[in-house]
Amino acid sequence: MSFQDLLDTPAPILGTWSQIASAEVVDIIGASGFAFTIIDTEHGVFGLETAADLVRACNANRLEPIVRVPTNESWMIMKALDAGAGTVLVPKIESAEAAKAAVAAARYEPHGRRGACPCVRSGEQFVRNWPAYAQEANRSSGVIALVESPAGVEAFPEIAATDGLKAVLFGPFDLSVAMGKEGDFRHPEVVAALEAMTAQARTADLPVIMPVFSPDMDQARREMRDWQAQGVSAFTIGTDKLLLADYCSRYTGHLKR
Repeated sequence: MSFQDLLDTPAPILGTWSQIASAEVVDIIGASGFAFTIIDTEHGVFGLETAADLVRACNANRLEPIVRVPTNESWMIMKALDAGAGTVLVPKIESAEAAKAAVAAARYEPHGRRGACPCVRSGEQFVRNWPAYAQEANRSSGVIALVESPAGVEAFPEIAATDGLKAVLFGPFDLSVAMGKEGDFRHPEVVAALEAMTAQARTADLPVIMPVFSPDMDQARREMRDWQAQGVSAFTIGTDKLLLADYCSRYTGHLKR
């Protein structure tokens, strides 16, 4: 099942972030019922070689792999897709031109400019029927735009209109820092910007993925319901580090009472 197929299924869709370079942690994420994970090569301390192994772990656990590349470079997007990522998350999209460039890097000719090679993992190391493979890759693979800056908020109507984007993911924490709110992603001005972009995405018929950071289950459920009421159906819940750190600290804190 591709990420596009997930988007077409009934809501909600739950994913998380993989920032720990461990296939065993990916095993746990898959066994816990998540539908996808974002393998983070921007903030995770690892590169595409490690990400490729984490993609394999996702495949073994029927977990849809999304690779977050460090920057909007065509060769990074190509290599992530060649390694077997179903979808690539591209950070700091701040213009329609940047979104179009990312989409083009993820598509084969004549629809884009992704480098073509028959001997890649995404094609099971040797593509015997290139036309069929390329057509399916252009359909199922693609780009999610990460919007996380005031410039991205300002340009969002044009970004959302970009043909070929699979979805958009918002970066509330980065946005709050860039807006001078010092990481307060629940600040009214930050929330207002997120809500405005969500409405614009809905108008453009572009799926939204919304991060829910709170490790508190009741708070997370409330946040999800608030965004679901605004048409959001896909969520990233915490990160592997956040969930592990929260559980460990609560567990030890309870035992030390």
